Amino acid sequence: MGLHAQVRTRDGWAVSHAIVTVTDMTGAQMLRAAADGDGVVTTAGPLAPGPYTVIVTALGYAPAASTALVTASGRAEVGTVVLARRGGVELPPPGAWSLDPAHSSVRAAAQHLGISSVHGRFTEFGGRIEIAADLARSRVDAVIRAASIDTGNGLRDKHLTSPDFLDAERFPEITYRSHGLTPAGPDRWTVRGELTLHGVVRAVDLDLGYLGTGPDPWGGVRAAFRATAELHREDFAMNYNQVVQAGISAIGTTLKVELDMQAVQGESLPTGE
Repeated sequence: MGLHAQVRTRDGWAVSHAIVTVTDMTGAQMLRAAADGDGVVTTAGPLAPGPYTVIVTALGYAPAASTALVTASGRAEVGTVVLARRGGVELPPPGAWSLDPAHSSVRAAAQHLGISSVHGRFTEFGGRIEIAADLARSRVDAVIRAASIDTGNGLRDKHLTSPDFLDAERFPEITYRSHGLTPAGPDRWTVRGELTLHGVVRAVDLDLGYLGTGPDPWGGVRAAFRATAELHREDFAMNYNQVVQAGISAIGTTLKVELDMQAVQGESLPTGE
């Protein structure tokens, strides 16, 4: 009974101070409710069946409106409402930016036994971002130490760094170098670049979201980004697998990569936690 909705930012964070207002087709307000700490709005009591306008507002964000149809049960499932920052975002100023590994993460996940996922992260990496006045000419250069893979299981990590997978002794570095940036929305871009992994170079695009820029406690200026990509092991000559039953592989061939990055303005990082 009532209305259910989730309010999120474009990068998936809950908007806990969102307000949802529901009006009928004449513009009369039928209900108003605030989101909880998880960005979830749930109202009790039925609404009369029919169409309604749902307006979601939050300080600092542009309002969003949609139409919801209340069923005979008196319930409306609005789903996830995504709010964009009001007025868009202020892009980072041009110049050099250094990736801060202490406040960034490089993660990957692969399917395991066809029913779940195994997650891992690289603990040693670094990089540099050059933001150009013409944003399309901006560049990203990043290096990851292959032997720093950490899945929470020592035996599995040893296997992943062996010649069956990363072959970290022969190919100690994983590198990514971009050569172009294409707008994909108000604060989203497609990064065109080349990934060198396991001694193989392939074109790989990153879906990049810009999360904002601001001062940090150590006198610096930081910019935050989130990027995702999907890789296929066979593209990088990592073909090892074990079939456990009926053609199901122990380890999936598709890797989902997630990057959460903070970059500090300048050629070096300030001291901080």
